[in-house]
Amino acid sequence: MKRMNPRAVVARWYGEGPLHLLLLGATFALAGYAGVRLLAGETFAVAVWFIGSAFLHDLVLLPLYASADLVVRRSMGHRPGLVNHVRVPAFLSGLLLLMWFPLITRHAVRYEPYSGLSPDPFLGNWLLITAVLFAGSALLLAGRAVRRWRGAGKGG
Repeated sequence: MKRMNPRAVVARWYGEGPLHLLLLGATFALAGYAGVRLLAGETFAVAVWFIGSAFLHDLVLLPLYASADLVVRRSMGHRPGLVNHVRVPAFLSGLLLLMWFPLITRHAVRYEPYSGLSPDPFLGNWLLITAVLFAGSALLLAGRAVRRWRGAGKGG
């Protein structure tokens, strides 16, 4: 009878190597620990927040950003390289808006008493970051276009 390498046994049984299985187990353990710590306080409020955020994403945000992406793709033609120069900064700006929404919209009631800082600059900072993201993307696109133009001139 032929004896198999333990790594080969794990890979055949699991489909990946043992390091992948170990990292996945550690990730689940960390997520479980975070869940236990999170649910130690207001379990019902946390459950409502998770369920509400899933519904908000699936019923409101997903159709919204899918429609916006469709409009951008149709207006720019089906050129993924060009479309991605709008997608990436828009995604990053939207992610920042989602994370800092209460402070950007000044709905964070308990922020100032606890931190001693005013939420007033968050809207301006978010707009500035958004402008820098789009400007950086436009500069990157322009740089690529110049490189492509110079390369076409040398090759022809």
